[in-house]
Amino acid sequence: MWESIVLTVAATAGNNIGKILQKKGTVILPPLSLKLKVIRAYALNKIWVIGFLMDIGGALLMLRALSLAPVSVIQPVSGVGLAILSIFSHFYLKEIMNAVDWVGIALAGVGTIGVGAGGEEQEAAALSIFHIPCLAFVVVILFVLLNGGLRICRRHRREQEMMEYDVVEEIIYGLESGILFGMSSVISKMGFLFLEQGFHQLLVPLCIIFSVCCSGTGFYYQTRGLKHGRAIVVSTCAAVASIVSGVLAGMLALGERLPSAPKARLALLLGWLLIIMGVILLVGSTRLVKFLSCSSRSTKRSNADKNYSARRPSSSRIREPNPSAVIPATTLNHLLSSASKEKA
Repeated sequence: MWESIVLTVAATAGNNIGKILQKKGTVILPPLSLKLKVIRAYALNKIWVIGFLMDIGGALLMLRALSLAPVSVIQPVSGVGLAILSIFSHFYLKEIMNAVDWVGIALAGVGTIGVGAGGEEQEAAALSIFHIPCLAFVVVILFVLLNGGLRICRRHRREQEMMEYDVVEEIIYGLESGILFGMSSVISKMGFLFLEQGFHQLLVPLCIIFSVCCSGTGFYYQTRGLKHGRAIVVSTCAAVASIVSGVLAGMLALGERLPSAPKARLALLLGWLLIIMGVILLVGSTRLVKFLSCSSRSTKRSNADKNYSARRPSSSRIREPNPSAVIPATTLNHLLSSASKEKA
């Protein structure tokens, strides 16, 4: 089990770091096309080539990990790639990390250990070739419902003449891309299970092709969401949906189950929870820090105002005359007598 965990961490690290290196290498490169001059420019760019090779190597390691362990273990651990990417960006790209980022990395790391400790080797359940159409039917139903909600939101936005994306649209795009990412891992695992149970060998490359199609479509939906929506909402929903859909599909379609021992089951569930919390913190760390800093500033201002009002001296306060004050009778008689003498 630990071998598959290590392979998954290495695979997701290769995928994420490879994409960053490719993005950095394309800064001085023209847009990718089939022209020989453009292809040669990409092939001679060392940073882009290293990132491309790391990305491909990560994909191959992920396939190897899926052949050794259940999807319900591999898919949550793949969320640790965001933590590895944050550490790489901090030390290589010199990006500043805040305290929330480090907390998210720690949670993801502890969650990975929990998944590794709680996961156990499982006997392959009996699969049928009809599991693929059933899984595809469920995904199609989910996408019909999500796209129906997306159309309703778009019509409402046009009626209200709103230019920016509504939060529901951002969530839907994130959920759609995350579901496809999760299904990609499940279909790849299904191909290896078919091979173990004596099905035709052509089912393995066929499942891998379907897996690549799911990943590509997932990137398409994620790109559409990131183009106009907020990256924090789309990325968080995609990461969480990928983990949850992969776990549920692995249990329902592939016959995977929770560990029988109570301690191992608790460690696995706690590991899932910690990884999801770590991913959410890493994606939303910037906004969370801004929110906490703004709230702390407002709290300090209110406390300062209260302390200032409490420390004001009583002599500085203006006392208004009391209209209900009564003039003493002796003073009144003295004033009346003096006035009568002046008249006389």
